[in-house]
Amino acid sequence: MRPVFNILLAEDSSDDVLLMQHAFERAGVVSRLLVVPDGLQALAYLYGEGNFGDRAAYPLPDILLLDLGLPGMSGFELLARLRRDTQFRHLAVHVLTNSSQDEDAQRARDLGASSYVLKPNSAKELTDFVSALHYWHQVVTVRG
Repeated sequence: MRPVFNILLAEDSSDDVLLMQHAFERAGVVSRLLVVPDGLQALAYLYGEGNFGDRAAYPLPDILLLDLGLPGMSGFELLARLRRDTQFRHLAVHVLTNSSQDEDAQRARDLGASSYVLKPNSAKELTDFVSALHYWHQVVTVRG
């Protein structure tokens, strides 16, 4: 049986959210994709605060897909905050960004990102990414 993951997508672009939702459907991924549009809501979601207090409706994520250019609190700020908290130190955080700057990639790694991925340019590439991500976490969960 394939594991079902709770995947939180922190992304402010509604177009990118829609593309990701379609990629999940095309990839046949059964995991649950949850979305927040900014860094502050991502933080509230992770801590179960405010509207996100009901863990049945808003379960803790197994994976965080993190855009760097979030309003309210940048992806870098959110990542740094999470890695300082023992509760989230080992949360899989995959930076998914348009920035191909070496400095951004290095900073994300230094802050403890699990990976740094440039946003795919096509629907097929995004679907392949979603499939690979799910497969990777399935193997790590089963064997890890």
